[in-house]
Amino acid sequence: MARVQAAHVLATDRTELLSLLERLPPRAMTQAGLGGGEWSPKDLLGHLESWEEHALGALEAWSRGARAPIDAAFARSSVAALNADEVARKARRSAPVARRSAEQTHARLLAALRDLGDAAWEAPAKPRGRKRLGHRLGSILGGPAGPFRHDAAHLPDVRAFVELHPG
Repeated sequence: MARVQAAHVLATDRTELLSLLERLPPRAMTQAGLGGGEWSPKDLLGHLESWEEHALGALEAWSRGARAPIDAAFARSSVAALNADEVARKARRSAPVARRSAEQTHARLLAALRDLGDAAWEAPAKPRGRKRLGHRLGSILGGPAGPFRHDAAHLPDVRAFVELHPG
């Protein structure tokens, strides 16, 4: 996927997610049950933000020729454990603070993609690496629907939650 297309997918999926969350009454933002589990919509925002933070951390590390922190985290832990730790780390935030922080991180990620340039996007993430930087980022920010589609993976659960909690 091209860099501009990846940024478009990220922005479009996030716009759809936030549009759905706008339909919720404020109290539902902190109510558990999203996807039949323990997360609230606020937790989901923190979860999505965490993966965008991982992507930003990877970009910063790769710019120095270093290993991405998320790669080191995967060597020590599972995806489920990483997700649980990140949601717990952000659990004390209010819903408005969680949303504002997620929006700021998302804007930083889109700016980083805009500033990256196509040559860097197509080059290996690290000097001795084989996979293109764009491919590696797509993996960090991906989901079952494909690279850069993490938000899309959660949209069905958010739609169902909104139906159960009309605003």
